[in-house]
Amino acid sequence: MLSLVMQVRVLCFGVLKDWLGPDAVAIELPQGATVAELLDRLRSRHPAAVLRGIAVSVNAEYAAAAQVLREGDEVGLLPPVSGGATGAPGTEVNEGDAPVLTALTRQPIVAEKLVAAAKQGEDGAVVVFDGIVRNNSRGRQTLHLDYEAYEDMADKQMNELGREALSRFGVRQVIIVHRLGRLVVGETSVLIVVASAHRAQAFEACRWLIDTLKKTVPIWKKETFVDGSVWAAGEPFPPGLGLEAADGS
Repeated sequence: MLSLVMQVRVLCFGVLKDWLGPDAVAIELPQGATVAELLDRLRSRHPAAVLRGIAVSVNAEYAAAAQVLREGDEVGLLPPVSGGATGAPGTEVNEGDAPVLTALTRQPIVAEKLVAAAKQGEDGAVVVFDGIVRNNSRGRQTLHLDYEAYEDMADKQMNELGREALSRFGVRQVIIVHRLGRLVVGETSVLIVVASAHRAQAFEACRWLIDTLKKTVPIWKKETFVDGSVWAAGEPFPPGLGLEAADGS
């Protein structure tokens, strides 16, 4: 007999874990239910404001409100991002000469080694963005930051960004490494290295990569100050990714 119900597995990230709980939850829905219907079910259990401005993923891919869910799908509830299977440590991502190299790591990122490895004879420029933890934010003294990610999805998104940068700007190589876990003041949280024959393309690609990463790659940070801690507020998702902006609710 054909079952009329199905179960999906719901994961929460960032500040949503504080509101909805840190553990994955199995939710029963009618067969053929959509992402929008799942959100309606969640809104019936929690204040609607909790889900305002989020994006949703299905099996580690951004999903539209109308997407139909299937038995066993993994649904991620993604607050606006504030960053990015754990990849290679930050000193090993440079192995080989692939045009796009990305990694998530819980080890310190050694920027000098990665930059040196990116340089090739055909390059006229190597542009670097080295994002570091500063000692204050909004007038509050910072003790440390904690980064977390939806790792499978973040890894895919970083790789896709790198490949789009190659096509869009015509650069030779892109390296993106993002730290996870606890970072103290002065440590590198994200390193982007762009190698190109020409400086203009390298500058443009590097700026586009960090700006887009900060809006689309599912990485969140929790800031701990001398007087408390808070999940960093992310920028709104780009049009088409934030479901509530898309469906008008």
